[in-house]
Order: sequence, then C-alpha cells, then structure tokens
Amino acid sequence: MQDGIFDEGRFRTPNASRYLQQLCKHFAHKVEVTYGTHDGRAAMPFGPLRLTATDEELIVRISVETAEARDRARAVIDDHLARFAHREGFERMAWQGPASLSRD
Repeated sequence: MQDGIFDEGRFRTPNASRYLQQLCKHFAHKVEVTYGTHDGRAAMPFGPLRLTATDEELIVRISVETAEARDRARAVIDDHLARFAHREGFERMAWQGPASLSRD
C-alpha cells in the first residue's frame, strides 16, 4: 500500500458544466481525457484529475504523490480557470486538502 495526497477544490458558479468541458477539451490536446456534461477525468502528468459539475459548483479532485505535485496541480487548474472564468472574477479554487489517501 502506498500513501498519496488527495486534494479537492471547489468553485461556486452556475457555469460549472461549461468550465468542466473547457478544461477537459483543453487537456485532451496533451493527455488522455474522458468527459461528459457533469463528469470528467484527465490523466495529468502529476496525477489523475476528476472533475464534477453540479448546478452550483465545479469540483476538482486530485490524487498525487508529493506536495510539489499537489502545488503544481493546483496551479494548473487555477491558471486555466483564471483564463476561462475571467468574466466571473475567478482567482483560485477553494482548495480543501491535503489529506492522506491510502491506495493499493
């Protein structure tokens, strides 16, 4: 069993589905991505992302091996959303973690 770092970011917005799809389409140019209107996954170099869109918020979950990878993942998500959601005054996700995650 190996320990990793799990983190979750939230952005309250009525446009969560649009931003989920924009992020996934953008990431699909470089990594394997699957997505629909309310759920997406991306195999990022720093670790897997899972994105969920509700009517009220975008939720991004990351699973990484190191604090440095967590910081890189946060920066990538925040930087891209700052461009995509600039009309909403987006600055950064409300990150919840890190928390320890046990994986096989």
